[in-house]
Amino acid sequence: MLELLVLLLCGSIIVSGILAVRLRSLMAAMVSAGLASLFAAVSYVLLAAPDVAMTEASIGSGLSTLTFLYALRRTGVRE
Repeated sequence: MLELLVLLLCGSIIVSGILAVRLRSLMAAMVSAGLASLFAAVSYVLLAAPDVAMTEASIGSGLSTLTFLYALRRTGVRE
């Protein structure tokens, strides 16, 4: 059961990554990239690596996504 859940999360990471590359909207692409990082953090928890999961969630999913969204807002990029 655990293996199936990890495989489902890995598939979600791949789908979110592809969406981040293919989406036209920069805001939606950034959210999709953040979701890929969040899925990775959850898979790290399932694979018994909580320290790596906390780092991925805080930096990969949280800080990086917020920094990019703030930069998009400050530069005034319109689509």
